[in-house]
Amino acid sequence: MLNDSQVTANIPAGDLDRARRFYADTLGLSPASENPGGLIYTTAGGTTFFLYETEYAGQAGHTIAQFHVQDVAAEVDGLKAKGVTFEHYDMPGTTWDGDVASFDGMGHAAWFKDSEDNILCLDDMATP
Repeated sequence: MLNDSQVTANIPAGDLDRARRFYADTLGLSPASENPGGLIYTTAGGTTFFLYETEYAGQAGHTIAQFHVQDVAAEVDGLKAKGVTFEHYDMPGTTWDGDVASFDGMGHAAWFKDSEDNILCLDDMATP
């Protein structure tokens, strides 16, 4: 049943045009397709997410999507150069090196908000 299915993240946007610009100009992503409901992104890594307009964007208060990357620190540096500000959270057992959190035996992560106030994460926890 569901074990054979694919999962798609849904990311809300208060202003779809503003979000499109952020995802293109800041994150370097372009929609693979669009429909009247929103924009569909597919990364080279095989991830798909749907960016759609709603008045409820940015209200989750938790990470809504994670980008699994090879080098969190390098991605942080690249995004900071484009004006992204990173979030810091107080989590037991976490050490910080600038904007990069380290989890003993698990890897690294960094969090930032998109143009719609959604919390996104970069991590290397799922990479070999």
